[in-house]
Amino acid sequence: MRTNQDIEGYIIKMGLKYEEVGEGTWVIHDEQDKIDNIVVRHDAPVLVFRVKLMELPKHGELTGLFRTLLELNMDMVSGAYGLEGNAIVATDTIQSENLDYNEFEASLDGLTMCITDHYPKLVKYVELNGAGASKSAQA
Repeated sequence: MRTNQDIEGYIIKMGLKYEEVGEGTWVIHDEQDKIDNIVVRHDAPVLVFRVKLMELPKHGELTGLFRTLLELNMDMVSGAYGLEGNAIVATDTIQSENLDYNEFEASLDGLTMCITDHYPKLVKYVELNGAGASKSAQA
């Protein structure tokens, strides 16, 4: 079983800036991919990556946005887009029991790559409806 120290070691090995905000919870600041505030939570036997992308537009039609989110979910290998309150979030969950560094890196890289590629497709709905995008994932 991987420990919190193992997970923190993986973050350090990747050379990412981070802060530990609680037992088994870190916030990664990925300046290279311009994605900030990726929350990593280890709650054995799973490891969850989560990042808030933007607030839902307060006005306007949301059907196109929701359709786009569902379509983009097909590109996510083990993660997904979802709603948390009035925010659009991206998450990825992996088993931590036999987790190795390569799996950790691949999961985090896959999530950040999808966000970087998909963000321009999502932010247009926010811009069209006059809501602000989150600085946590502006790419």
